[in-house]
Amino acid sequence: MTRPTTADRARALLPHVVLLAVVLAAWTAVAASDLVSPSYLTPSPLEVWNAFVRANSDHPIGGGVDRIVRGEENYYLWEHLLASLQRIGLGLVFAVLVGIPLGLLMGVRAIGALLGPYVDFLRSIPPLAYIGFLVAWFGIYDTSKVWLLFLAAFPPIALATLNGVRGVRGDYLDAIRTLGAGRLSTVTQVVLPATLPDILSGLRVAVGFAWTTVVAAELVNGLPGIGGLAYLSGSQNKIALSVACIIVIGLTAIALDLLIRLAERRLAGWRGKD
Repeated sequence: MTRPTTADRARALLPHVVLLAVVLAAWTAVAASDLVSPSYLTPSPLEVWNAFVRANSDHPIGGGVDRIVRGEENYYLWEHLLASLQRIGLGLVFAVLVGIPLGLLMGVRAIGALLGPYVDFLRSIPPLAYIGFLVAWFGIYDTSKVWLLFLAAFPPIALATLNGVRGVRGDYLDAIRTLGAGRLSTVTQVVLPATLPDILSGLRVAVGFAWTTVVAAELVNGLPGIGGLAYLSGSQNKIALSVACIIVIGLTAIALDLLIRLAERRLAGWRGKD
């Protein structure tokens, strides 16, 4: 199998570049027209770019005041993004630590029948429904936000692990048991490696759920945080900044998904080849 040349990559990239140019041109045309009033509700791509640059630099506060301020709300935009990623990271770590062992346990038929409805119940609840009582229980600081992100990420990881356990081939289990392996060895040497592709797929879904929940998690005292900044800037009619935050959220989600897909290829590239 030959590797693609630079010309091949350029030809593959060209449709994406053309589509992006068309989208930007259409966006600019809509912003320049008077289709939406007032005009600040439809910022142009240049205005969004300027808001992005302003949010990542020190600049005068404006309005005739010369005082220099740092980014937006005293943080650069990348610091808002990093704060959100840290919250999501903590929520995902706890979701993995709870979801994977629970999914393995639910692979036992009796335990799965007992706990399965509760995990399905949690999966069916929109994360926004948790905000009120989480704030009441844990306050307005990061603990309630991490809990919310955990509740968004935990069910898909547990259910994906369960799906992987149920898909383990019986002849693999019979073979290792015939060799005298105990229950722990069977789990660590056969069940976990065999379920790894499903666990990674569940993690990918969980990251998507957690990332789309970040704005909800940061509605209350969410600064610094990219979701909190997007909400606050929109409520203050700083639409260009809000759109810049939305674009950063979307691009970060794509980057996270690409990283997990790369991990899937590296760690579970054998899937479908046995």
